Amino acid sequence: MASDDPELAILGEKVDHKRCRYPYAIVWTPIPLLTWMLPFIGHMGIAMSSGVIRDFAGPYYVSEDHMAFGRPTKYWTLKPSKAKGGTKGWDTAVGDSSEVYKHRMHNLCCDNCHSHVALALNTMQYDRSTSWNMVKLCFLMLIYGKYVSVCAFLKTWLPFLILGGGVVALVLLV
Repeated sequence: MASDDPELAILGEKVDHKRCRYPYAIVWTPIPLLTWMLPFIGHMGIAMSSGVIRDFAGPYYVSEDHMAFGRPTKYWTLKPSKAKGGTKGWDTAVGDSSEVYKHRMHNLCCDNCHSHVALALNTMQYDRSTSWNMVKLCFLMLIYGKYVSVCAFLKTWLPFLILGGGVVALVLLV
């Protein structure tokens, strides 16, 4: 499947859902139980220009090409021209931030996968900004993220709707 972005089409980069290749993208997948209760919270990674995903998967571990909680369900393609140094700057920043996070303890609330992605964006000064953080990324992924399929949408929202429906039904019955 080709990207809708003309800049990526010129570069010859394509999103490939089957192979989980998302060049210049931030990717997201649900975290069981946590996302079921708060569907805007999930696991995040960032892809190299080749589309290979890097994600801070746990203490002292950054995975490559195999996200901690499964295949991405959402992605947000960014523009490499907005990264300082273009494609080379993008890949260098993702690589450097991954090296930093290989030496960090994972903390669900303060230093997590979103922080890893934020460090990469700050390092490349994406969109001339060094103020990327996990809250901003969570919000922007909610707005700009595209679901990879209808099944991915359901994987994200159906457990929340079932739990929410169960709570509403329980309240109405009591």
